[in-house]
Amino acid sequence: MQVPPLTPPAHSLTLPAPAKLNLMLHIIGRRSDGYHQLQTLFQFLDYADELTFAPRTDGVIQLHSELTEVAHDSNLIVRAARQLQQASHCSQGADIWLTKRLPMGGGLGGGSSDAATTLLGLNHLWQLNWSEDQLANLGLSLGADVPVFVRGHAAFAEGVGEILTPVELSEPWFLVAIPQVSVSTAEVFADPQLTRDTPANKLRSLLEGGGRNDCQPVVQKRYPEVHNALILLNKFVPTRLTGTGACVFGSFPKQDDADKVARQLPATLPCFVAQGRNISMLHHKLKELLKKSR
Repeated sequence: MQVPPLTPPAHSLTLPAPAKLNLMLHIIGRRSDGYHQLQTLFQFLDYADELTFAPRTDGVIQLHSELTEVAHDSNLIVRAARQLQQASHCSQGADIWLTKRLPMGGGLGGGSSDAATTLLGLNHLWQLNWSEDQLANLGLSLGADVPVFVRGHAAFAEGVGEILTPVELSEPWFLVAIPQVSVSTAEVFADPQLTRDTPANKLRSLLEGGGRNDCQPVVQKRYPEVHNALILLNKFVPTRLTGTGACVFGSFPKQDDADKVARQLPATLPCFVAQGRNISMLHHKLKELLKKSR
């Protein structure tokens, strides 16, 4: 087995794994297999984890990360890499370094985004030439949110989140507050008080009306930290939960407006300001790489 380098070598590939927001999230039913039928609007942020990839010739997938909460082989990055390796019959391996910025259990899609960046990054590094459709289909087996990160376009999602319709949204600035708690998605979706019968809406009416997040009442009830953050941020701007949380967000037309409110939040409620993006910063980076390789 090769001895892995302690730091990424000069020929490595570094890519972002951006955050997403659920601008609304309606639960319209529950399938016989227990999965929930959703309607949601995804938009990306220009705020991201960072992954660096370097090829290995021995076929080993090795993740280098300071995270201790998730076992190496259970990490979605490692699982994504191994699934792509197996499905493509690729004999190469990879060292992967993770710089983690997105909070775990925050509703920003960090794990799914990391997995999607891994699929796209290794597809480029290993020169597999897999299509976006192939990578998105493989990603769905890792999690319902992975395909939207693979495709990299703001989208209206239906089904369990895998039926995607690209949308063009305004790109405001968002203040995202991070309550210091990790929310269990499984517990939220298992809660008997969760609304599961919101009437399905047409995309146009959701774009005009904004919708709501059906998970928010349950998360507020179960997690006082989220409840308190919503109350605090609502004093400045209409605030909503993203996904199953814990992060909450409000939108602003200008960065200065978001920064001004951010400075007024207590140190006990970490936050960041980022712009909404219809095209993922990952896809901008991959487009640049393709231009350079031609």
